[in-house]
Amino acid sequence: MFTGLVEEIGEIGSVETIDGGVRFKILAQTVLSDLQIGDSICVSGACLTAVAVSKTHFAVEAVGETLEKTSLGTLGSGSRVNLERALAASGRFGGHIVQGHVNATGVICQWFQRGENWFLEVELPQSLMKYVILEGSISIEGISLTVAKLNSNRVGINIIPHTVVATNLGSKKVGETVNIEVDVLAKYVENILAHR
Repeated sequence: MFTGLVEEIGEIGSVETIDGGVRFKILAQTVLSDLQIGDSICVSGACLTAVAVSKTHFAVEAVGETLEKTSLGTLGSGSRVNLERALAASGRFGGHIVQGHVNATGVICQWFQRGENWFLEVELPQSLMKYVILEGSISIEGISLTVAKLNSNRVGINIIPHTVVATNLGSKKVGETVNIEVDVLAKYVENILAHR
């Protein structure tokens, strides 16, 4: 489980095609302090498993289904990704429950600075909109964010300067795809109501 509080921005060092998927070598610093082979790590919203760890990088593998459902398949050498290790039992829970199970990708419609802050608007698949509420939580690229605006199948989010600098949002552009995970609590509620 993750919190959506990004620990650092990693950089894709290499992308290697393997049987049934892709192997990413990711350059990092902070997350390497205690990362071990077999540990779960959130890479721009997708929960992956570390299959190799060194002093300068770690490697993860993504299978075909993951590549189809996420934006990971668009990554190349030099791409910036958000990284977060799994929440430790002694850790603070500052964001919201992020499983690292990407529901779909969204498309950035608007991304601009407004005063000191920024505004992000993302178009989601219509099927996900029933799980999104004003002032509710949503994970975009693995970042725990609060929904400020809803318009048809678009969500608007106010972004503080720290988030722009501390995540890969600073390098994103209009038209790019981003990984989306809706609040799992909404899905649990839907399931409970369906089985009453």
